[in-house]
Amino acid sequence: MKNDTREKRFLFEQMPVGRALLIMAIPTIVSQLITMVYNLADTFFIGMSNDPYKVAAAGLVGILFFMLNSLANLFGVGGGSLLSRLLGEQRDDDARLVSAFSIYGSLAVAAVYSLVCLLFTEPLARLLGASDNTVGYASSYLFWVVVVGGIPSTVGLTMSHLLRSAGYAKESGFGLGLGGIANIILDPLFMFVILPEGNEVTGAAIATLLSNVITLAYFVFVFCRLRTQTALTLCPRFAGLDRHLIGSVFAIGLPSALTALLANFTAIIKNNLTADYGDIELAAYGIVVKADMLPLNIGMGLCQGMMPLVAYNYASRNYPRMKAFTGAAQISGIITACFFIVIFEVFAPQIVWLFIRDEATIAYGQNFLRIACLATPFMISNFQRIYCLQAMGKGKESLLLGVCRQGVFAIPILFIMNACLGLYGVVLAQLLSDAMTFVCAAWIYGRVYRKLIYQIDE
Repeated sequence: MKNDTREKRFLFEQMPVGRALLIMAIPTIVSQLITMVYNLADTFFIGMSNDPYKVAAAGLVGILFFMLNSLANLFGVGGGSLLSRLLGEQRDDDARLVSAFSIYGSLAVAAVYSLVCLLFTEPLARLLGASDNTVGYASSYLFWVVVVGGIPSTVGLTMSHLLRSAGYAKESGFGLGLGGIANIILDPLFMFVILPEGNEVTGAAIATLLSNVITLAYFVFVFCRLRTQTALTLCPRFAGLDRHLIGSVFAIGLPSALTALLANFTAIIKNNLTADYGDIELAAYGIVVKADMLPLNIGMGLCQGMMPLVAYNYASRNYPRMKAFTGAAQISGIITACFFIVIFEVFAPQIVWLFIRDEATIAYGQNFLRIACLATPFMISNFQRIYCLQAMGKGKESLLLGVCRQGVFAIPILFIMNACLGLYGVVLAQLLSDAMTFVCAAWIYGRVYRKLIYQIDE
């Protein structure tokens, strides 16, 4: 245990910034990309039916599935940020308590969410914008992915956050990647072999459920293997925390979860506004959201790899090293975003064609993609600022930034742009809201960092 702990401390404290960021970020980016591929796989294989109603249904329910990410953030990001800071303060026993509390807390919340989705399956599908043509497909996808699969998905994501926060980015990434690969294999098996024709949406949903179960099983194995080497534990007797530690988990977890919930609420509004123009337009926009996940997942991988490094060095008061990590992540994220803007602008029709062969959907999709991709640099930069604030335990500031991005900017701009420019205004709204958030994020983060430097000078 001592040798393993010494290696992790060297990673956090002394390893060159670029190398440490790569070690933490690359496994996370790879796992994010594999996870993205299996999310895309659902749309890709469903699109092989050339039925835009099925594609639209899967895109709609994807919002409720991503709500599970919000629940995982409550305990995974909140608990993970605190765990990294506790390790930076050499408080391994408290870190062990945080680990167990986060896992069992996420399990309980996911169970409640799944029950709510079971009781209100069709009303929720209608709320998301499902029409008579898509509600049956949407309800089936919701049942398997969220009602049955809610617990393994949420707990697995929470465990991946905790592993990464303790310095085990490789294990965290491998587990998420394993589930992604399993889903890619299981998708065509359930959609075109096991289930009869016409059940492609249900087959994709069952494949996603099973892949999340596989991911959870792997993480349970890893936690059991590392129980004598790290502060990570599955033992229920450690799940009880004192009031101070619980407050510290929720101080970061709640803003992170609320920010993600606001993002999902914005997506619901966007889907409903798009659905008013027709199911073809909704299917095209759903494909664009999937395609745009590629640069965003790379950016999120950088954020998640950076977060434990920032949290640890913040707790140990090594602020220059902390800032070096944030700067390196910012530069990498912007370069990635600009590269994909070029790719999407040039190859938009071909990218949409990969998902569906319907000419009307391709016509809308290529135009949507060329507009939507312009927001990517701002989005990645904003995510990194929010993750930095969460890593430092600045829950109020990260919540303020998240609320500004979604509630103050995104939602009002959506309605304004829809009224002024119609369908294309809805697509353009993301660029405007994230550009405004970028200015706020730079100001808020700069203010927090200047305050830290001022404290050192005193």
